[in-house]
Amino acid sequence: MSNQKTKKNSENDLFRYKKASEGELIISEEEVKEQGNLPKKKYKAGAITATVWENKGKKINGEDSSYETISLVRVYQDKEGNWKSTNSFRLNDLPKVQLLMQKVYSDLVLKEQSLFKNNNK
Repeated sequence: MSNQKTKKNSENDLFRYKKASEGELIISEEEVKEQGNLPKKKYKAGAITATVWENKGKKINGEDSSYETISLVRVYQDKEGNWKSTNSFRLNDLPKVQLLMQKVYSDLVLKEQSLFKNNNK
């Protein structure tokens, strides 16, 4: 029975990875409650994923405000074949990290410029 349980856990991990690699949201209700928000957008290059989070806050004057933060993750399989994630990157990952960060930065800056342009009309 232990072997079946391990196989089922491995299948679940693989399912989570496949779903994540397809850009779908893999997050539990507990994680949403802990984090307080959902991803705004995900960018993927191979095993590396950059996630943009929209955060809500208040300015010093009490006005509501929002800002984005970015998390960067690499998925991999351990020796037992279980899918894991890490925030550490290998030398060969760095070009993909650079590409993702450039794309995220570009999209966020262009969005800000577009919002600024629309507010000045």
